[in-house]
Formats: sequence, structure tokens, C-alpha cells
Amino acid sequence: MATGKTTWTIPEGYIPEGSNGPEPEMLSHESVCIQNTADEDASVEITVYFTDRGPVGPYEKTVPAERTKHLRFNEFEDPKEIPKGTPFASVIESDVPIVCQHTRLDSRQAENALLSTVAYPSDS
Repeated sequence: MATGKTTWTIPEGYIPEGSNGPEPEMLSHESVCIQNTADEDASVEITVYFTDRGPVGPYEKTVPAERTKHLRFNEFEDPKEIPKGTPFASVIESDVPIVCQHTRLDSRQAENALLSTVAYPSDS
């Protein structure tokens, strides 16, 4: 049985401009972890919203059946890279129910900060 919802919202996003420590482990980043418990692959589209410009997307991703996938917004390139140091939000839409968690690693200082929250399931 598939767990989750088909639409998720992360209203807060920010990719820090700097990093401190070895890469790729300590590279400052913003990510969404997607869990797909369905017995079929999830086709996922992510649209990114900004405060000072129109949305960008969709970024098309696949999460295999009965798997999890961590997607770093820093690595999104097509249709356009997401700028560092710029606030953004995102909407994640899937053709099968999924569960999404939002995480940020801010390693601009040696005393790193990690933030993680469950995204908002915005479909009924």
C-alpha cells in the first residue's frame, strides 16, 4: 500500500552561499528526501517559487518503487540552476502517493547547523 500524498509544499528554502568542511559531505545544501512505498515508480515534478521572480520548473525526477531518494536543490540544473543565497519555496507533485522531508545543512561556519522538517502535504 502506498503511503503519503501526491502534492507537498516546502514554503521555506535557502541554499547557503558558502561551506566549511570536506565536500560533498559538508557542502551547504537544501534537500528534499522522498519516500516511495508504492509498488510502482513515482514520477515527480518540482516547481520552485521565488520572492522576486516567476517560478522555475518543473524539475523532473523519478523515485523508484519501494525506495527513498535524497534530492539536493543545489544539484538541480534543468531547466535552470537554483541560485544560492536566495530565498525560495517549492511544490512537489507526484503521480503516486509519496512522503517528503525537507533538510538544510548550513556549514558556512565550523559550527554547522542542520534543519529538518516534514513538508506540508497539500492535497486531501
